[in-house]
Amino acid sequence: MRHLRSRGSRALTAVLAGTFLLSGLAAGTASAQTRLTYKSASAGTAYYQMGVELSEAIKAGTEGEVTLTLEESQGSVQNVMEVMARPGNYVFTSPPGLVSKARESSGPFENRNHPRFQEIRALFPIPSLTMHFVVAGEQDTLSLDELAGKHLLIGQGSFGAREAARYLDLFELADQVEVDDADVGSAPDALKNGQIDAFATASSFPAPNVIETAASHDVGLVSFSEAEVEATGAAPQIIPAGTYAGVDEDVLTTSLPVVAYTTSAMDEETAYTLTKTFWERREAMAKTSPWWQAISPQMLANLEGPLHPGALRYYEESGVQIPDAQR
Repeated sequence: MRHLRSRGSRALTAVLAGTFLLSGLAAGTASAQTRLTYKSASAGTAYYQMGVELSEAIKAGTEGEVTLTLEESQGSVQNVMEVMARPGNYVFTSPPGLVSKARESSGPFENRNHPRFQEIRALFPIPSLTMHFVVAGEQDTLSLDELAGKHLLIGQGSFGAREAARYLDLFELADQVEVDDADVGSAPDALKNGQIDAFATASSFPAPNVIETAASHDVGLVSFSEAEVEATGAAPQIIPAGTYAGVDEDVLTTSLPVVAYTTSAMDEETAYTLTKTFWERREAMAKTSPWWQAISPQMLANLEGPLHPGALRYYEESGVQIPDAQR
């Protein structure tokens, strides 16, 4: 009997040991997966769709070891504000200038002087908000002053509406253009129906509302001169010929750079892996969504403030020249 009990005890010990081993392996597997939160824009927007594509790319590129969980956002100000309370694995999008305002406690952050804003670090650029002035007619491109005498819909409350109004004032066209501030979502139909002559919109390109309009109506795009772009103080952007139906010339316009950020609370290895995987998967993303084609390391010149050390390590390994101000 004692012999039997001894054998039973040994068997039980072996089973328990095996159970603990499997539990340990499972725990090790779970801890090996890195989960990140990605906050960009509201559902249904181009930037939310970019987040979906980026999430799929990171998961595929890391074989599931790094995952991005998308969260809806009401805009870049909210994204930056949440830095105050978010943990290390928080990734968000914002124009660089807005991050600078957070660091300086100016603009929308005037009464929000928080030390976490000083910890914001850049990872990589994403497609810029690009200004489009879409004009009915058979011409591929038009000069800015050809907007004179036209009925222009600019929308309201958006970056695109504010920039369009600013440019009309800057180039003394405000008194020569009939401005409509109706919802820019109605612009394609309004232009097709002859209710307006042109509309302004800001989006990564190719912009869905411009694609829709160009597919069923002859349109051209305003192409700025280099001097005009410089006068706006905005970043220059080329929309390549053929991006839109019937527009077979390059278009020079302006843009608002947008960057994926995190904070220094993210560990270096995670930031390195995320940045490396983004660039390695960018070409594959561009094959299905053309707006990723415009992304290049040269866009890092638009950054304001430092890169995350993990991202910096990747760029140095890749031979990308990084200014001292971004180190």
